Amino acid sequence: MGWTRAQMAARAAAELRDGFYVNLGVGIPTLVAQHAPARMDVTLQSANTLQRLGAETAAEPPGAAFFDSASGFGMIRGGRVDLAVLGALQVAANGDLANWTAPGQSVKGMGGAMDLVAGARRVVVLMEQVERSGAPKLVNACSLPLTGAGAVDLLITDLGVFELQRGRRPLTLVELAPGVTVEAVRARTEPDFQVALSS
Repeated sequence: MGWTRAQMAARAAAELRDGFYVNLGVGIPTLVAQHAPARMDVTLQSANTLQRLGAETAAEPPGAAFFDSASGFGMIRGGRVDLAVLGALQVAANGDLANWTAPGQSVKGMGGAMDLVAGARRVVVLMEQVERSGAPKLVNACSLPLTGAGAVDLLITDLGVFELQRGRRPLTLVELAPGVTVEAVRARTEPDFQVALSS
């Protein structure tokens, strides 16, 4: 039931547009590189390893460039990133995002996602609907430290797609993964949500 991680990444790739500068976060977001449409001019930026770029489907082989983090953060903080695709530990009904630390983790810093949610024009989050324990990851309020408040525009899970538009729109289910019902999504989601499925 629902989408695989690769299918979630493919759904996120449908949000790419010609000429976009796109930052891909850790985990499932790196898979988006495999599904970038052929012959679309998209620049992918990541501090992590990008998965295979799908050179066999492109009109020309993809290129790559390496640059220091100061240049990368200059791009992010300068508002040059059209789309940030991030993973998450929790997303709240109002678009709050928690993705940089969890209980028991030892981290040396907050990472770059805080800059991304503040600087990117649009933020898409990819995550599975529930934790391994079965607890919902789409929650009424994040219990983990926030990466950004009201930061998420679109949430893609293994069960469906939710629009939030950075807290300007109520949490709205707009698409279901194949074989998934609205009832199944409700059973795995803490907050209530509106339903506006496209036909």
